[in-house]
Amino acid sequence: MAISSHLPLSLLFFVLCSLAKATPPGLFLTVVNNCPFTVWPAIQPNAGHPALERGGFALNTFTHRSFPAPSVHWSGRIWARTGCTYTNGRFSCVTGDCGGRLECDGLGGAPPATLAQFSLHHGHADFSSYGVSLVDGFNVPMTVTPHEGKGQCPVVGCKADLLATCPQALKVTGPPHGAVVGCKSGCAAFGTDELCCRNHYNSPQTCRASSYSEFFKHSCPATVTYAHDSPSLMHECSAPRELKVIFCH
Repeated sequence: MAISSHLPLSLLFFVLCSLAKATPPGLFLTVVNNCPFTVWPAIQPNAGHPALERGGFALNTFTHRSFPAPSVHWSGRIWARTGCTYTNGRFSCVTGDCGGRLECDGLGGAPPATLAQFSLHHGHADFSSYGVSLVDGFNVPMTVTPHEGKGQCPVVGCKADLLATCPQALKVTGPPHGAVVGCKSGCAAFGTDELCCRNHYNSPQTCRASSYSEFFKHSCPATVTYAHDSPSLMHECSAPRELKVIFCH
């Protein structure tokens, strides 16, 4: 009698376990800091999408943070802020600053910054597209590594430390002691329509690579280096279980 009275509960447990095994886990984003210093990852959603993890947090050296991506379509970008401090009650970062906030909450970052770009859960095969852009310059090495996806799922990004080889005209210096902390894009350094692919130059036919974008492309071929860089380096990986953003290597 006691066994039969517990049978429904046992059956329920069996059904729940079966459902758990049958339901695939959702997509996780993992941010890894392999740099020998603290970074402050920032996350900016594209218009109409929610901010993840309030848009930013601190990540100590050799640590990581994982969080679930939305289960529906989401697009946005992730970057590293460096040299962040609290001074007189105000938070600010030497590179990638988002208006003096720890949690960017939708705000973009100040260039130069290496950007990981994402478009998650789209298309007929649950594609998650991703790429690494140096269009806004460079501040730390970054790669994106997918796990368990199908289709075009390569590791992309920039493992080189471009601060050491940055052309003089593109260097950004800061604390401590005037060290090179960033490498500007040609657009950020000179602001011309041609380098920024604006106005007459805002098309695939007129927006061309420059000697400055070629510097980035030579060192980091698996990155986007100017606005109409082609072919597209956004990769359509079908149903990955994790997309890992790694700062430094």
